[in-house]
Amino acid sequence: MEIEFQQVGKKYESGQEALSQVSFHLRQGEMAFLTGHSGAGKSTLMKLIMMIERQSYGKILVDNVDLRTLGKAAIPFHRRRVGVVFQNHQLLFDRSVFHNVALPLQVSGADDSQVGKRVRAALDKVGLLGKEKLNPMALSGGEQQRIGIARAVVNKPQLLLADEPTGNLDPRLSAEIMNLFQEFNRVGVTVLIASHDLALVARMRHRVLTLNQGRMVNDGGFS
Repeated sequence: MEIEFQQVGKKYESGQEALSQVSFHLRQGEMAFLTGHSGAGKSTLMKLIMMIERQSYGKILVDNVDLRTLGKAAIPFHRRRVGVVFQNHQLLFDRSVFHNVALPLQVSGADDSQVGKRVRAALDKVGLLGKEKLNPMALSGGEQQRIGIARAVVNKPQLLLADEPTGNLDPRLSAEIMNLFQEFNRVGVTVLIASHDLALVARMRHRVLTLNQGRMVNDGGFS
């Protein structure tokens, strides 16, 4: 999936301008990091891609389609093409690992005969195939984050967004999670990761986009 922002801004009713004149182009199959201080606009930018928020001005193109032209009926289809990984996992602790990962498939009306196969394939990719019957609370923080990644990729998304996916993990687990994202990128998934861990981002050696007070102040190669 290809993403392009053209002079995009987001201003809330309170008067706060979360993003201002942001432009960048993320190519199909590219992996990049989005960095910046807390409150710089990283989460807002991702919400605009997901159409959780709408921009105040400017143009956002996804595979050359202007998101402003999509009606409400088209939003669910758009979101199914995007996998999202959150810092706090957002898992359901009254359900098993299997049912947490299966949730996006059930919401999208996937055929029951395909759900088990797709869930187990996703769990296999993140190294949790043998733990599908467990409650997520029985697993470590790193394993819970892997469940979140499995849930994000079970719909075979073309774009993977991750908002501070290693914020609560130690350096070793953080590196493992980042390597997982690289593996998905190697098979053609476009990946955009918001992170404030500049040392980890530098080691990954991918393109870095930096926001400062809602403005894009760096769009270059390695940090």
